[in-house]
Amino acid sequence: MAILSAMDEVTPDLARLRHLFVNLYLFGDARGWVLIDAGLPGAADEIERAAEERFGPGNKPLAIILTHGHFDHVGALGTLPQKWDVPVYAHELELPYITGKLDYPPPDPSVGRGMMALMSFAYPNKGIDLGDRAQALPDDHSIPGMPGWRWVHTPGHTQGHVSLFRDQDRCLIAGDAFVTTRQESLYAVATQEEVVHGPPAYFTPDWSAARLSVKRLHELAPEIAATGHGRVMRGQEMRDGLAKLVEEFDIIGIPDQGRYVPKAG
Repeated sequence: MAILSAMDEVTPDLARLRHLFVNLYLFGDARGWVLIDAGLPGAADEIERAAEERFGPGNKPLAIILTHGHFDHVGALGTLPQKWDVPVYAHELELPYITGKLDYPPPDPSVGRGMMALMSFAYPNKGIDLGDRAQALPDDHSIPGMPGWRWVHTPGHTQGHVSLFRDQDRCLIAGDAFVTTRQESLYAVATQEEVVHGPPAYFTPDWSAARLSVKRLHELAPEIAATGHGRVMRGQEMRDGLAKLVEEFDIIGIPDQGRYVPKAG
């Protein structure tokens, strides 16, 4: 099977696996690790290959953690939770979308801004059903299998979207609360052009909540931003970009038009 993924290191204990146009992450070491998000449909083989390379053959994760349940973040969950016999953790508000009870609002190709947005009418919005493998993240904001990390509720892109943060090195796994490329643009996605950008506009139904979530993440003062789409960014360039996104969110983040875009006046 063709290799569709590439893996690089974010920190010594955190790796990014890029599968086509979306990122997922592997945290930990051979003594215990977790998978964060699960890529597009068809990603399972690539994830297993990356896990074997990083942690050794047959080394199953302790858990799978979801930032949210959109189709490009749960693609491998049709097989991996059962094969590994592990729980899948998400925010309580996300559980209906991963236990077969609700579907996501449909994508909005009318937001424009590029070919990825225009093609979004074809992106699935149907929820998945993980049954009793789906578990709510702990109320104390800890993350199973990730000591030293905490989850932060960052709604807007979805109701139950979460980001993951480690205070020790100020490493942020932001999911799609913000991204580091213009995900609506096929050219930007292909070239991985780096820019701190709002959540993918074609799949964001609540812009008021999205604005507040970006502000909340900026207030954490991250040093490393590992997002659901785009390259990992760090240091001054990332901090300046995130500050600009907060200050100009209505211009940079919110599209000029769209079914979920607040109407002027």
